Amino acid sequence: MKRLALLTSCLLLLTLADLNAGNTSVLGSKPKWAVLENYQETITHDEFSQLMHDVYCTHGFASDLIEINEKTARVLINRETQKFFTLRFAENPATAGRKAVPRLWRPAKILPPAKPEKALLGLKIALDPGHLGGKWAKIEERWFQVGNSPPVQEGDLALRVARLLAPRLRELGAKVSFVRSSNEPITSKRPDDFRELAKRILIKNGVPEPRADVLDPNDPAKEQTIRWQSEILFYRYSEIRRRAALVNFKLHPDLVLCLHFNAEGWGDPNNPTLTDTNHLHLLVNGSYLAEELEFDDERFEMVRRLLSRAYDEELPLADTIALAMARETGLPPYEYPTTNTTTKVGTSGYVYARNLLATRLYRCPVVYCEPYVMNSKDVFARIQAGDYEGVRNVSGVERKSIFREYADSVTEGLVDYYSKARAARNGSL
Repeated sequence: MKRLALLTSCLLLLTLADLNAGNTSVLGSKPKWAVLENYQETITHDEFSQLMHDVYCTHGFASDLIEINEKTARVLINRETQKFFTLRFAENPATAGRKAVPRLWRPAKILPPAKPEKALLGLKIALDPGHLGGKWAKIEERWFQVGNSPPVQEGDLALRVARLLAPRLRELGAKVSFVRSSNEPITSKRPDDFRELAKRILIKNGVPEPRADVLDPNDPAKEQTIRWQSEILFYRYSEIRRRAALVNFKLHPDLVLCLHFNAEGWGDPNNPTLTDTNHLHLLVNGSYLAEELEFDDERFEMVRRLLSRAYDEELPLADTIALAMARETGLPPYEYPTTNTTTKVGTSGYVYARNLLATRLYRCPVVYCEPYVMNSKDVFARIQAGDYEGVRNVSGVERKSIFREYADSVTEGLVDYYSKARAARNGSL
């Protein structure tokens, strides 16, 4: 979390001259605005306005970027040429009187009825275990170790949960694929491939002679080194964009589950701070910042996501999964210290909208799970206990394996949501 915040401030100034792809965000591509023509007359003025103000642009947006009129919305394509895309609203509020929303994923309401023991029959789910783990965990700063105990590596933990979750979902009839199935990156790029770009970024951001390497892992100025920036470009931007390509062009799921563990600041990873704090939250896409919308690709991706109505599916789904996870884990909801980048949404109290790269680029509903504080005393003890069947005494309490608890609670939430959605559809036939 801390590293991402530092990264954002350092990379937001990237422009056309840096990436040769137009006015795009980090490693972004020039948007294909013509794609939005497929969404003409699929959404009403009121629906578009509500999603803009309550979900996607809760921090406001510049009127010269997006202008909402009575019958149309104008979205800036190119500031230099003042070229705009014009979206025509549907006039009839009734869904029967408007064009269908084009999408490759299927909302729950159109899935055919299924028996209770096969509540997820035919549903295509992609599991995306967060981060990388293995030898990459230290680079990502999702690694810490207490004494001689086995190190805690988020990427490894998330992959373990995914491997437990997949067979449960398949037994319920889902078609399950993995976005990441090992500790190796999906991208073919490596940090060294980004050293020149990292240097240019640093120079642009006021570091005229950036150091090549990180001399001390605890150096507060390490983010001003070429190595640190090139590693971020590798694991955060290149890797997630490659995962998005896999999701969008090969897997075509109805839903992506991004599996993560959370953390509080732990300081020195070789002598980390363990805390009593533990909590849970889930994320869906939204809450774009005004400065993020200045980038042509982010503005395009936000509008396309809004028009696809992914939010209509992912919010109730996230709320349902959150409540199941809360029941299973007993964890309280996380409260972000500020609302600068997030907006609380839904009814569960556990779900936030936030503009993360994965939730923005994956072209289907995305539920991003962030349970457990890895460096809390309780979670650390449970991670050290490993995976096991049944229950075991951990810190004086009989508990499930933390990995099975995670997988079981997500499964329960999915079954709750899709069972009710399919029952409602069956009742309307």
